[in-house]
Amino acid sequence: MRVATLLLVLAMVACGGTVHAQWAIIPQPQKIEAGKGSFVLGADTRIVAPADARGREIGAFLREAIQAQAGLALPTDASANGSRIALRIDPAVHGDEAYRLTVAPGRIDIAAADERGLFWGVQTLLQLLPAEHGGTFEVPAVRIDDAPRYAWRGVMLDVARHFMPVALVKRQIDLFSRYKINVLHWHLTDDQGWRLQIRKYRELTRVGAWRTEADGTRTGGFYTQQQIREVVEYARRRNIMVVPEIEMPGHASAAIAAYPWLSCPKRPIQVPTGWGVFTDIYCVGDETTFAFLHNVLDEVATLFPAPYIHIGGDEVPKQQWIESASSQRRMREQHLRDAEGLQSWFVQRIQRDLAARGKTLIGWDEILEGGADRDAIVEMWRGDAEAAKALANGNRLIVAGPFYIDTPVEDLTLEDVYRTDAFAAPAYAAHRGQVLGAEAPLWTERVTPRNLEAMLYPRVMALSERLWNPDAHDYADFRRRVRAHYPWLDAHHVAYGPEDRDLVDYRLGFNPQHRRWRLRAARGFDDLQLHYTLDGSEPTMQSPAFGDVLDRYEPATIKVAPFRHGVPYLASQTFEIADNEALGKPVSYAAAPDPRYAGTATQLVDGVIGSGDFHDGLWTGWQGSDMDATIDLQQPTPLHAIRVRFLQQSGSWILLPRHVRFAVSDDGKRWRTLQDVALAVDPADLRPIVHEVRFDTAAPVTARYLRVIAQNYGLLPAGHEGAGQPAYVFSDEILVR
Repeated sequence: MRVATLLLVLAMVACGGTVHAQWAIIPQPQKIEAGKGSFVLGADTRIVAPADARGREIGAFLREAIQAQAGLALPTDASANGSRIALRIDPAVHGDEAYRLTVAPGRIDIAAADERGLFWGVQTLLQLLPAEHGGTFEVPAVRIDDAPRYAWRGVMLDVARHFMPVALVKRQIDLFSRYKINVLHWHLTDDQGWRLQIRKYRELTRVGAWRTEADGTRTGGFYTQQQIREVVEYARRRNIMVVPEIEMPGHASAAIAAYPWLSCPKRPIQVPTGWGVFTDIYCVGDETTFAFLHNVLDEVATLFPAPYIHIGGDEVPKQQWIESASSQRRMREQHLRDAEGLQSWFVQRIQRDLAARGKTLIGWDEILEGGADRDAIVEMWRGDAEAAKALANGNRLIVAGPFYIDTPVEDLTLEDVYRTDAFAAPAYAAHRGQVLGAEAPLWTERVTPRNLEAMLYPRVMALSERLWNPDAHDYADFRRRVRAHYPWLDAHHVAYGPEDRDLVDYRLGFNPQHRRWRLRAARGFDDLQLHYTLDGSEPTMQSPAFGDVLDRYEPATIKVAPFRHGVPYLASQTFEIADNEALGKPVSYAAAPDPRYAGTATQLVDGVIGSGDFHDGLWTGWQGSDMDATIDLQQPTPLHAIRVRFLQQSGSWILLPRHVRFAVSDDGKRWRTLQDVALAVDPADLRPIVHEVRFDTAAPVTARYLRVIAQNYGLLPAGHEGAGQPAYVFSDEILVR
C-alpha cells in the first residue's frame, strides 16, 4: 500500500512538472491546470469584450496585438458564428488584479475581478500564442487562476543623467506591461538635467536640460507637456501608472543653473557633466524657493493623474544651509535642533502642499532623517535597517535597494535577482500591510539609449516573477521560460543583455617586449560582433570586425561598437594609443601608488590615454602622497616635449595637483629642473576635469632620466563631502617627444 501511494505521488509530481513545462509564462501564474484539446485561432475567431470604455480599450488592445503577432484581423462583435475570445468582469474572481484564463476548444474566456486583472489576463494569453508570425495558431487547453502578491511592481527609469527619447520610453512601457510591471517611476530631474517642460519657468529646459561635455559637445533634451501626457496615456492603456520624481531639496543643480536664486549662495553654476553628490541645493530659508516649487508642482500634478509624486529627498549635503543666514533663521523660527531637522521640515512642508492637491508624497529613505510624517511613503535603498525605521514609524514602504539594475550584470546576475528575497527581514513580516512592493531603479550615469535594454532585460523578468509570485523558486524552470521568450524579443529587436556577465568587457594592454597593444574583449554573447575603426570615426555594421582580440603595432585611435542581430548594443568606446618616446621604459616611484589604482608596472608609459573616468583602469592614483615618478630612458635621449595629464573628479576625492615639476638627470642622482608649474585647484568644482601640464623646448634637452613630481592637494577642505580626508592625485600617461 505504501509503495502504491509513493508511486501515485511521484506520478502527480511528474504530471505537475509536465503541466508547467508546456508553457513559458512570465511571471509564473499562481495556478495552472492543463485541459484537453486546444483552441485554434483563425480568421473566424471573434473577440467579445465589455461594452464600457475600458473594456473596449482592452478588446482593441488584444485585437491589435493578435494582428501584429498572428497577422489576423479579428472582428470584435458577439456574432454566434465561429470561435470566440470572451472578456468579462466576474465578481466570482477574487483579489485585486486577479484573473482566470480558461482555454478550451472553440472558446477562450478571460474573467477578472477588475479591469486591471482583465488586462493582465490578455497579456498572459498573448504569451501563450506562438512567437512566429504565420502558420497555425493553436493554444493548448488550460485553466489559469492568477493574482499578484504585491501591488507595487515597478521600474525606475532615470532620464536625467542621460535623456531617453519618447519612442524608447514607450517601448519600455510595452515590455514592462508584457511582464505585468505596473509602475513606471520616471526620474525626471537631477543635477545633470531637467527633463520636464514647466511653462512658468522656461529656463528650466532652455538651460537646465542641456550640458556641455568635456569634449565640447552639447547633450540633453526634454519632454514637452504634450509628450508627457502622451506617455502617461500610453502607459495607462497598458495598465501602468506613471509616477514622476522631481528631486528636492538636493540633486537640484540643473534647476539652480537655470535660476541661481534658488540656492542659498545665489551664485551662477553650470549644469554638471560629472556624477556624484553636488553641494548646490534648494535654499530652505527663502520663501521664493517654496513659491517656485509650489508652481512647479502645480504643473506636475496636472500632467500626472497618479495619486503619488516622488520628491527624491536623498543625498542632501547641508553645508549651504549651515552657512546661510536665512536658513539658520528658519531653523530658529521653527525651533529645529539641526540641519537634519531642517530637511524634515522641508519635506513635511512639501508634503502638505501635495496633500492639498490629493497627492501622496514618496521619498527615498533619507526623508526619515529628522523625523518623517507617517503618511509619506518611504522608498528604501540603504538597507533593511532603514526599512525597519520606516515601518516602525507607520510609513508604507517600497523596497528598491536589492534591485539596482544599473549594477553590472556580472555583479547582479539574472539568477541573483531571481533568488533575492527582498522581504526576508523580520520587520517586513511584522508589518505586511505597510509593504507595497518593490521596484528596480535604473540609474543612467553609465546607461545610454543604446545599452538601456541590455541593462533591463532579462533581469526585469526576474523582478516581475519575484513580485508577482514569490512562491515560484525553480530557477531552472524560470531560465527555461526566459529562453523561450528570446525569439519574441529578437523578433521585436529588443537589445536584451546576457544573463550572467557583462555585455562586453574591454581591456587594452601593452606588451613592451613586442611593442604591441592588445585589445581584449570578453563578450557576453558569442554572436556579439565588435566593429571598429582606426581613424576615430563611428563604427557601423560595414566596419571591420574582430572577435576576442585586436592587436596593434602602431599608435591609433580605436573606436569599437558592439552589434547583435544588426542592432547596436552599446555606445562606441574609444581607445587612444599615443606615440611615446618613453614607451615601455622602466618607471620607479618614491611612494607606491594606491594598490587599487596601481595598474601595471609600465602603465604611465604604455601609450594608452585614459578616458577621463578613473574607473577605466588606465589611471594611476596616489592618496595622501605625491606622485613622484622617475623614468629610465635607458640611454641619453634628446627631449623636445613632455606632456602629463591629471584628473579631477572632486566628488570621488580626486583633485588636480597643486604643483608639477619636471626634472632630468644623467645619472638618476643629480637633477636639473626643467619647469615648475603651479595649478589653481578648486575642490568645489565637481566637473570631471582632465588637465594637461606640458613642457616644450625648441632646443632639445638630452638626458637619460626624467622625473615628474606632482604635489598632492592634501586634506580635503571644510565644506567638501570628504572634509579632513586625504585627496587623491591621478595621472594616466607621461608622454615624451
